[in-house]
Amino acid sequence: MLAAEGRAPALVVRENVCGTLSSHDGRDFGSIASALSNRYRFGAIVIDAVDFLPQSRPRLFVVATREGLGIPNLLRTGAPDPRWHPPTLFRAHTKLSRTTASRWVWWSLPSPAGSKSVFSDIIEEEPEGVTWHSAEETEKLVSMMSGQNLAKLRLAQRPGRRIVGATYKRTRHDEAGRKVQRAEIRFDNVAGCLRTPAGGSSRQTIIIVERDRLRSRLLSPREAARLMGLPDQYILPKNYNDAYHLAGDGVAVPVVRHLAEHLLEPLLDGAAWTVNSAFAGLAAD
Repeated sequence: MLAAEGRAPALVVRENVCGTLSSHDGRDFGSIASALSNRYRFGAIVIDAVDFLPQSRPRLFVVATREGLGIPNLLRTGAPDPRWHPPTLFRAHTKLSRTTASRWVWWSLPSPAGSKSVFSDIIEEEPEGVTWHSAEETEKLVSMMSGQNLAKLRLAQRPGRRIVGATYKRTRHDEAGRKVQRAEIRFDNVAGCLRTPAGGSSRQTIIIVERDRLRSRLLSPREAARLMGLPDQYILPKNYNDAYHLAGDGVAVPVVRHLAEHLLEPLLDGAAWTVNSAFAGLAAD
């Protein structure tokens, strides 16, 4: 409707999980690309929040600019850049129709400076909205770990210093092929990807290791917000699920800031220049 009225937006940006590239053998991504190619030049990039924040969170960004608007050369590259165009994106691109692919742009971004914080930096000793587990609850969590994950935990206990681990509960198959719930832990000072609280397995648990002393609890709402780059002044919902949903269903602030500064805003500046030039030409006539 907007296009028919001559009011199609100069820029369209769509964010989604990277599974969009392969779902239904790439047909979902192909449908998005085909729809955009009618009136836009477009491309996609994958940005992982771990380059800005201590959270593993790769996300797909599809960026489309309206037909007729100039694209500065510094915003595009002639070939895929592994930094922003992983193999899954390249494969999805190869499945596009020739007509749709002719509208494709390999967007270019500068490399980020890297995260200035680690997971342990954002952990609160006296969190709001969650409580520390009892010793029995922590022991139960440990009992759900596979041998491989128990080995990670024992290794983290050796130095005797405070180490923070991030844990998710996942359904796995055991040696007999039965489905069991496992606690999987990481000690690389990066949190797992935040998710919406659709169940116990989607809620991230932290374990603090101090040699033989283990403490565990759910990630607090404020910690989740910090993992998304929200300032501590940001007012969160009082309800735990609502606050966690806000974080798990959002976009990481510094990721979008980087994308906006180095791609979206320059594209919009170019669009404004194109429009102003057109008006200037009409005035001269």
